[in-house]
Amino acid sequence: MIGFGGALVAMGTLELAALIGFLLYLFNLGGPVLSLVGGTTALQQGLGALARIEEVRSMAAEDDVDGTPPAPSGPPPAVTVDGLTFGYEGRTPVLHGTSFVAPAGKVTAIVGPSGSGKTTVFSLIQRFYDTEGGRILLDDTDIRSLGRAELRRRIAYVEQDSPMLAGTLRENLLYSAPDASDEAVADVLRRTLLDGFVASLPDGLDTAVGARGLALSGGERQRLAIARALLRRPQVLLLDEVTAHLDGLSETALRRTVEEAARNCTVLLVAHRLSTVTTADRLVLFENGRVSDHGRHEELLERSALYQDLTATQLTAGPAVANAGAH
Repeated sequence: MIGFGGALVAMGTLELAALIGFLLYLFNLGGPVLSLVGGTTALQQGLGALARIEEVRSMAAEDDVDGTPPAPSGPPPAVTVDGLTFGYEGRTPVLHGTSFVAPAGKVTAIVGPSGSGKTTVFSLIQRFYDTEGGRILLDDTDIRSLGRAELRRRIAYVEQDSPMLAGTLRENLLYSAPDASDEAVADVLRRTLLDGFVASLPDGLDTAVGARGLALSGGERQRLAIARALLRRPQVLLLDEVTAHLDGLSETALRRTVEEAARNCTVLLVAHRLSTVTTADRLVLFENGRVSDHGRHEELLERSALYQDLTATQLTAGPAVANAGAH
């Protein structure tokens, strides 16, 4: 426009003052136009977020069992999975009559190829979904007779990437049990082998962990997540791939933490690493949504071809472990 306007001024068609005035109007108009475009973009983002919020609000709420009284914290129960049949909506069924028992106060490891239904069982135990067939018992109590809040009060779940909040170690621990005493916190730190680590910090439990726990190592985050879970005094502890990204030293410390946790609750864990499952009291081998076999590591290694293959491939922490397992 400056070039075209300059040509018109040179030819005498347009006065210089008119060109300057036009350019001033044009420059002043640029800001409001950009603001209008930015406002339109923000409006579209807001409408998209509102549509998502309305979608969530319109979802059916979980049905529940009313009036279930909170049960006192008792001894850890046996977890019985009896004939489970389940498939996600619109997909091929995942579980086909799956049955096994996790003994009370013991560590039960669930192993098997990816997609065989291991994590699905954890979701059903917590009643994120209801079974299409079969049942799950805590001792002799069907979990469908319990309210979801009461059931989840009895269960603690630690996932592969345990979330940490920006705050202190104390705040992250007390997030699950705000009324826990200092003695309970000290006890759970000892049981998860974090007492020495916390004592070495200048600010102790008041040390900030950073956004998403970036100030902690992977092993420290996982043990802190288990400590947070144990502070709730659960009867059942579910561990889903908690050693997937840990080094050997961190995994050894975490394995000792799990063994210590089993003193006070029933532990079920999903793992793909040999060193994690060899010390379990019982292994349950999944294959295509069914329990293919169960027993201790040595028993399955002797009689199950599938477990031998997993030992040589998936259930490894490195080539040396794979070779040792194969022999």
